[in-house]
Amino acid sequence: MPTFKLTIEYDGGRYSGWQTQSNTGKTIQGYLISVAKQLFHEADVGGAGRTDAGVHAAAQVAHLRIRKAANPRELARQMNDLLPHDIHVLDVQAAPEGFHARHDAQSRIYMYQISRRRTAFGKAFVWWIKDSLNVQSMVAASRFIPGMHDFASFSDQRGTAESTDVLVEAVDVGESGDLILIRVSASHFLWKMVRKLIAALVEVGRGNISPERFGEMINSPDQPFRPTAPPSGLFLEAVTYPGDKFERPLLPLIPVQTPPFATTAARKWDKQKKR
Repeated sequence: MPTFKLTIEYDGGRYSGWQTQSNTGKTIQGYLISVAKQLFHEADVGGAGRTDAGVHAAAQVAHLRIRKAANPRELARQMNDLLPHDIHVLDVQAAPEGFHARHDAQSRIYMYQISRRRTAFGKAFVWWIKDSLNVQSMVAASRFIPGMHDFASFSDQRGTAESTDVLVEAVDVGESGDLILIRVSASHFLWKMVRKLIAALVEVGRGNISPERFGEMINSPDQPFRPTAPPSGLFLEAVTYPGDKFERPLLPLIPVQTPPFATTAARKWDKQKKR
């Protein structure tokens, strides 16, 4: 059966997440399957990461299995002609028949964007936080995350049979203009895990949790952390497979910059609103 590796970008704002399930609304996977079946009658589509409702992807990876040969470049064009405006197939490659987007993946890499200012154009792709955040404290706290930990306290996956142990490979916290960027790379993620970690790091930045206390929370799986960052700022940035190298600098996926023509008075007003 011909198998293809798809790389897809999407704005998740209108969707109930990646995965097609009963009793859910529109999903990314659902649209891809529908389009593939229009083209080939029979098709199977599976993704590397089950992004939640409202979460975006810069480079989701999926496998597509169909029953007849197809030219990858033409396949991408045909799918994009039928897909909604906010789902786009970036690339199609022929893959071995046994390729599985989720099972074969080595790492998932997520990026979260926090905006320091109210934005008219980037609201759907950031979490605007009015409070002043101490980024150095957030950096210090983030150093407790990498490694193998039981992340049950940072997930809504409690009470299931699935393991809550996750190997986090790296966490990077940086700044770009009006944005604070947080990248988390791991073998896999629990439900809402990234968004809860982001919410906790924001509390560190606000001064409500010390970096040391955050470190204790990472190793306290029986003490659930309730707040969850909104999905708007979260992107599945990349998925890697054996032999891949991810070397993208820590830069915004959707830039939110203060315009060069902004007046001093406008900047002062914006700061006052954050207080």
